[in-house]
Amino acid sequence: MSRPDVVVYDYGSGNVHSAAKALEAAGAAVELTGDRARAREAAGLVVPGVGAFSAVIDALRASRGDEVIDRRLAGGRPVLGICVGMQVLFDRGVERGSDSEGLGEWPGRIERLDADVLPHMGWNTVDAPEESVLFDGLHDERFYFVHSYAAKDWTLDVVPPFPQPRVTWAQHGGRFIAAVENGPLSATQFHPEKSGQAGIQLLRNWIGTL
Repeated sequence: MSRPDVVVYDYGSGNVHSAAKALEAAGAAVELTGDRARAREAAGLVVPGVGAFSAVIDALRASRGDEVIDRRLAGGRPVLGICVGMQVLFDRGVERGSDSEGLGEWPGRIERLDADVLPHMGWNTVDAPEESVLFDGLHDERFYFVHSYAAKDWTLDVVPPFPQPRVTWAQHGGRFIAAVENGPLSATQFHPEKSGQAGIQLLRNWIGTL
C-alpha cells in the first residue's frame, strides 16, 4: 500500500524531528519543510508547537502558516495540531499576563490549569468519546503531556446536519480538553510522538483518514 504524504510544518517552533519520526513509524511518507506550497498540497499537514502561546502564534503568522491552515481547511484537507499547535487554534491565549489572539478556528481561551503542581508533565489517561476515530482501540491507554495551559471549556455550537465535534477530556487539577476531532481539523494537547506505541497508533488512526 502507498504511504500518504504528510508535511510536518517547520516554522521554528516544535518537536519537528520527533513528530516526523513518529509519523514515519505510523506509516506516512513524511516531509519536514516550511515550504507553504508543499504544506498546502500534502495529503496531511501536522502543526507542532512548544513554548509560549504568543511566541508560537507569532512564528506561525510570520511564516504565513495561518494562511496555509485556512486554505487547507477551506478545501476540507486534514490538519493535525499538537500541543501549542493545538492551543493556537482557539480564539485567544492568556499566559503570564499576555493576552494573544489565536487563529480562531474554535471559540475559547487557553488558560492556566487549575492545579497545584505545574507543569502537568507525564503520563495521563483521557476520556475519549466512543465514536472517536483518533482513539479507536486506545480508550484504556495513557498519553504524555507537558503543559501548564489548556482550553478548559468547549463552546462551539454546531448546527445539524453538520456533525458534532468529538472532544476528548483529561484531568489535572480540573478538567481540560485533551483532543478535538472536528471535520478535517484535529488536535491533541498531549504529544503523540512522546507517547510510545499508543501515540504511534493514534497517528496511524489519523493517517488512515487521509
